[in-house]
Amino acid sequence: MGNVFLHADIDAFFASVEQLDNSELRGRPVIIGRNDKRSVVSTASYEARKFGVHSAMPVVTAKKLCPDGIFLPVRMARYEEKSREVMALFGNYSPDVQQLSIDEAFIDLTGTERLFGKPEATAKRLKAEILEKTGLTVSVGLASTKYVAKIASGLSKPDGFFCVPDGKEEEFMLSLPLEKVWGIGEKTREKLLSRYLRTVQSIHDLPLETLQSILGESSGTFVYNAVRGREYEQFNRKTKSRSIGSETTFEYDLTSIPEIEREIRALCRTVMLRAREENLLSNTVCVKIRFGDFSTITARETFSSEIASIQDLSEKSTALFRSKFHARKGIRLLGVSLQNAYDESKRDISLFDTEQSFAESKIEKAIAALEKKFPNARLGTAGDMFPTN
Repeated sequence: MGNVFLHADIDAFFASVEQLDNSELRGRPVIIGRNDKRSVVSTASYEARKFGVHSAMPVVTAKKLCPDGIFLPVRMARYEEKSREVMALFGNYSPDVQQLSIDEAFIDLTGTERLFGKPEATAKRLKAEILEKTGLTVSVGLASTKYVAKIASGLSKPDGFFCVPDGKEEEFMLSLPLEKVWGIGEKTREKLLSRYLRTVQSIHDLPLETLQSILGESSGTFVYNAVRGREYEQFNRKTKSRSIGSETTFEYDLTSIPEIEREIRALCRTVMLRAREENLLSNTVCVKIRFGDFSTITARETFSSEIASIQDLSEKSTALFRSKFHARKGIRLLGVSLQNAYDESKRDISLFDTEQSFAESKIEKAIAALEKKFPNARLGTAGDMFPTN
């Protein structure tokens, strides 16, 4: 038997957790996003989706579409807790689990038949166990490639299961409407439609060179392979780059430097504790700034050693912010991220390592563990709670 991959996607994850924690919300249109004019929807329950509400939609628009919607703020610590529960259960079915985001993962079931039986039965058993032990439903797709499995998992939501038999990948892709082909975005679709290419079959009929002339070499090659159900290289771990970030949109434009830098420190704290919890290191910092006129800029720098602490990240992020800040513009959104993160086990011990950075790392790991156990607590080091800058 060839490769077998399962893609699992937790249904309406953030909203489902809220409905799980509060029985009064079950069956009601729950929309995750601050109830103010600046916010966007993070997730909507399926009850809200019936009104046309979807993720990344401005909350103002969601309120017009679903006036009876229940708007709730993001509780990331709680969502991360439930995500860890689900991901741990995935590990019971394969030693090879590739988490793509907080609510989805690939599970390599290749060679597990002797342990669990046929992959279709394994997928159904996994779904039942997730529901029983976490109270959440997952939709899963099963196929010989990760790319096809990812598309399949989205075809029968919520609580769905869709299997594409080995050898039927191309036939499956040809049966899809164009908008269901993962990776073909709006701009690419517009280019294809301008050439009267409205179906997967019509694209499939074109030679590679023609698609490359329409879409460019890279996009043309991707689409050519995609409509044939061939593997998508981004799902290969070798090409994956980890990034841990946090951002916030403000109810009013920030103009006060002390207030802005206080927000940056809060973002740095969130990002660094997440990195500690996941045993990740990085020496690349990125700061995102969106002004009141919606213009957006980023400042990024790679340093000679990894970021040592919350205070270190705060100082570097603040310096990057200052290098890009325009004093006459108010700030609508701020974001901080650690990019190109890598596992702590691959750490390159260098002259930049000090006893102090080691101690800070241990303290921050302890803080991350305690706040995971006690989500309402907010702990910190002296430098974190009482910054010098």
